[in-house]
Amino acid sequence: MLLAIDVGNTHTVLGLFEGDEVIEHWRIATDARRTADEIAVVLQGLLGQSPLLKGADVNGIALCSTVPSVLNEMREMCRRYYGDVTAVIVEPGIRTGVPVRMDNPKEVGSDRIVNALAAIQLYGGPCIIVDFGTATSFDAVSAKGEYIGAVTAPGIEISVDALAAAGAQLHKVELIRPRSVIAKNTVEALQSGIIYGFAGQVDGIVERMAAELADDPDDVTVVATGSAAPLVVSEARSIDVHEPWLTLIGLRLIYHRNTA
Repeated sequence: MLLAIDVGNTHTVLGLFEGDEVIEHWRIATDARRTADEIAVVLQGLLGQSPLLKGADVNGIALCSTVPSVLNEMREMCRRYYGDVTAVIVEPGIRTGVPVRMDNPKEVGSDRIVNALAAIQLYGGPCIIVDFGTATSFDAVSAKGEYIGAVTAPGIEISVDALAAAGAQLHKVELIRPRSVIAKNTVEALQSGIIYGFAGQVDGIVERMAAELADDPDDVTVVATGSAAPLVVSEARSIDVHEPWLTLIGLRLIYHRNTA
């Protein structure tokens, strides 16, 4: 079985593949203070508690991280606790098959390249990937499978935190769809502004990106992923596909590309 690990700024998502299928998955907080030993304890606890994994072995690890300090500890964890398992870490020198057409390719987060590969393999190009994470990231991929550019906006959770911190009479609310767009109380007013505001942002940015990406914007497939995607997908007109495991799928593809 292949263990795919996507370390983001806020959350770390882990998925276990049997063939092409994600058969088990977990989401934990990303903690830059955790040591390699602590990460191993958490990982082994997750693997050990799953009834699907009794007697099964992890025979491969695919990993990407946007947090350098966590990446160092993850690398040490793989070396110490899974030294007999082939580990592929997405970093310079790893074959991804995705040409990066940016002014400085080293600035592009590894997770964004992983997402681009998965989207091209699953849906073809041109495409736009909208990743609802700590930031809301919009990635443009050409018909040839090239990563050609991006847009980055504040994410939903940090926007909510900032609003609650700055407003004396505002507070964090449960992020669910309100009864109506025009709210009758403060809680629903916040919910409406967050959900419909971000849906409008997505539609506006995607429309402009698609116009630059293809002669016919309707040829562009828009793929949503990320932990906050379910909040917005049903309200954004521009989203074509919701793939929650896009990064994990990309990691599986990169693992096989580099170990075949």
